[in-house]
This record gives sequence, C-alpha cells and structure tokens, in this order.
Amino acid sequence: MRLNKTFLYGTATAATLALTLTACGGSGSGGSASGGTWDKNATVNIGSLYEPQNLDNTAGGGQGVTEALNGNVYEGLFKLTDDGKVEKLLAEDYKVGDDGLTYTFTLRDGVKFHSGKQLTSQDVKYSLERVIADDSQSARKSNLEVIKDIATPDARTVEVTLSKKSISFVYNLTYVWIVNSQAKDLKTAEDGTGPYTLDKWTRGSALSLDRFPGYWGDAASNKRVVFHYYKDATALNNALLTNAVDVVTSEQSPDALDQFKNNPAYKVTDGNSTTKLLLAFNNRAKPFTDVKVRQAVSAAIDDKKLLQSVWGEYGKLIGSMVPPSDPWYEDLTKVNAHDPDRARKLLAEAGYDKGFSFTLDTPNYDPHPTAATFIKSELAKVGVDVKINTITSDEWYTKVYKNRDFTATLQEHVNDRDLVWYGNPDFYWGYDDKQVTRWVQQAEEASTTDEQTELLKKVNRKTAEDAASDWLYLYPQIVVASSKLSGYPVNGLNSQFYAYDIEKKG
Repeated sequence: MRLNKTFLYGTATAATLALTLTACGGSGSGGSASGGTWDKNATVNIGSLYEPQNLDNTAGGGQGVTEALNGNVYEGLFKLTDDGKVEKLLAEDYKVGDDGLTYTFTLRDGVKFHSGKQLTSQDVKYSLERVIADDSQSARKSNLEVIKDIATPDARTVEVTLSKKSISFVYNLTYVWIVNSQAKDLKTAEDGTGPYTLDKWTRGSALSLDRFPGYWGDAASNKRVVFHYYKDATALNNALLTNAVDVVTSEQSPDALDQFKNNPAYKVTDGNSTTKLLLAFNNRAKPFTDVKVRQAVSAAIDDKKLLQSVWGEYGKLIGSMVPPSDPWYEDLTKVNAHDPDRARKLLAEAGYDKGFSFTLDTPNYDPHPTAATFIKSELAKVGVDVKINTITSDEWYTKVYKNRDFTATLQEHVNDRDLVWYGNPDFYWGYDDKQVTRWVQQAEEASTTDEQTELLKKVNRKTAEDAASDWLYLYPQIVVASSKLSGYPVNGLNSQFYAYDIEKKG
C-alpha cells in the first residue's frame, strides 16, 4: 500500500502543467519487440507486489486497484498518459464558462458499460458524487469538493459548477472513474467502460482481465491480461526468470537487475517515478511542533546513504515533495542536508540537548522496515532514540491517516503534484502554515499555469525550509519485461499500468 491507497492516491499532477488535450489513444512506450509475430490473442502475464485491498478506488482499494483497473477496466472523462499529458477520453468535448466556474462536458456517443447499459450523464454525476461523499477515501476528494452543483440537462451533457476557480479541475478528473450508477458491490465486482472486463480475482494470487468485445474504442492489443501477485521481490524476479510472468510493473530489487540487463531475453527500462519515501512528522505532536526539531531530524539522516543501501545506483535525492517532473520543481537537496553537527545544535536550541525519544509507526512491507532501522541508527548518533512500531497497511490507514494517532511515520506518496497537500492543515501530517495555505489556494485559483507554477515554487521552498516532512528519496521506476513484449508503460505515473497497448510476440 503505497500512499496511494487511492484514498491518498492523489493531489498529484502531470509531468507538464500545460494540459495537452487531444483525442484519446494509447501511449505505451515499452519499446519494440524483435522477431516473431504479434499474437493478438495472447495472454499477457504481469507480475506485481501490489494486490488490491478491494476493487473500489473510493473505498481504500490501494495502489493495486489503480494499477490493475485504472484505464483497463474503468475510464474517466479524461486520462493521464504515461508521459504525463491529459487527453479526452469519455468526454468528447468540453467548454469552460467565462467566469471559470462552469464546465460543460459532452459525452462520447455509443459508449456502453460492461453490463450493456448505455453511458449517460447520470452515471457521470453519480461517479463524481461518489468521490466527494462523506465516506469516500478517494485521492481527489478534497480537490473535487470545489464542486458546487452537477446538472444533467440531457443524456450526453454534464454541467459542473464550481464554488471557486480550479485550474487543476480537468487534471483532477483523470482520477475519477466513471461507474454505472446502478452497479452493486463495487468492492468485489465492476461495471466500467474500459477495454477489459474483470474475469476473476483470486485473493492472494491473481486478478485476470478479458478483452471486452463491446468496447467503444480500439480493441486491446491482447486478449487477456493476468496480474499475478507476489509477497516479495525475489519471488517476483523468479517468476520473470521462469516465464511465469512477462513483465514486472515496478522492480524492487536492484541487486537482481544484472541477471536481466545482461540477458537478451529481457529488457530493463529506467523510467520516471513520482514516488517519494517520506519520514512524515505529525506537526501537531510534540516535539515535531517545533520546526527546529524537524530540521534537526532531517539533518541527522544521511539520505544519500539510505538511498544507496536500498537502490544502489538507482533513484534520486529530491529535498522536497516535488519530483523533477513537476513544473514547480527546484533542487532543494541542500536545504536541511545531512549535517549531524547542525542537527545537534538545532536540538540544543530547541531545548533537547540531551535528546528525546519518539515512536516511528512503520508499515511492514519493504522498504519501510529497512528504512526505519537505518533512521533509528542515524538518529541515535545525535541522541534521539527511535522506537519502531511495525504495523500493517490497514493498521496504518486507521491509526495514522484516519485517526492521526502517531508522532512520526514512514510512507510512500506516489503521485505527482502532491505538494498541495501541505496547504491542507487537516491532512494527516497536520502541517499548518497560513501563508502556505494561502499560496496553495491562490495557485489553484490562478488564471494561468505560469502564475500557478510561481506560487507553488514558493510553497515548495517554504515547506522544505520548515522540514514539514523529511523527503528521504525519490524511487526509480524500473520495468523489466520479456523481449517479446512491447507497448507497456514505463513511467509509472500514479501507479497506473495501462495494459491495452501491450503486444506479445508468439
């Protein structure tokens, strides 16, 4: 469960802020396979470490449900391509009112759900309302609460009125799955409009998708896709070596890469990641209410050494919540850089010259236990005692995210443009800076993307200087695939993995 539990899979944004709105189409970029003939009836076996919690992305389905179902089984009005562009999908066209508050969407004609029901504006209204409902765990809930009213003047027209301007509104709609308003049991079943239907989900093992013959767009390039789930990277790599799977969505064992890089039967692709590993402080809880304590802890940890111990030559240090693919990126790695002497000085200034102790709530899956042990060792050098409390993904969601019952925690945030969470004082880490909140609000109501970018650069620098969290490193995005495969995604934006363009040679 990366912090994409799809409850948090959100507040990110695409690689370029200027949204490129074009006709729908595939964008798989996994290279081309050589030799053999493409088999349009092939089964593509995909290996993953991220099994869904359930099949509903508004009910805590997790990273796994986004990876398997987003774009494959469910579609939105718009889609986010693998290279970060926004394209029209179920929306054939749209217009924005002069005041920037009214969006009128025209739906594609002839789109049917897997159950056979025709897509209508009522389904779009229902799907948007699900995201902003009180019990929703959607990543876009807070962003889309700007929706004031949804009207459906006819079957193909949706009129959305906002309470205030939102320059990211269309982008945020790429996260909203359009579901059949009459569908039931979406945690265990589905009724989407995508190129695949759900065949079977065997918990703890695999989830299979079949090509949907009634799909409104271009048919999937393969007949069947099976996501196979593994408990650890070693088992996943063994599955690839024995041809049990054709592609690994995200390689988590850099030490194992040589066996693939030096083998012509495989292709290794190092794409762009937006996944950040955070040491997240509870800014409401002492001693992390004190900026000097947060700065001290950040300065005490050698992020570079941690990254190398986990990922070797892969991955990047970032120094803030913003990856290089975001428009407002700035290299802030020198802010609160590793400096144990400065850490000790800051602790003394904060009244902790003899140190302090705190509990670190740590998810029980890699790399969190490794990172927690490393952090404990680093902080001991400056007199800070860390007690590691290892918890499951579900326990993390309830204890940390929902109840805010923690002092510090480790978690992955997978999305791009998720810097804006620091403008929400109610978010789980409780960072509350009035100026930052104003900047985030002003950025969202900006008239131009240049204005938005400049404001969020200020947010980026201020949160980095305040050590609102300690951004340990940016994950690499390494996809390993059989040389018989082409057309697979390589950048892993927001954990989606479009399978419909994958071609497999016989």
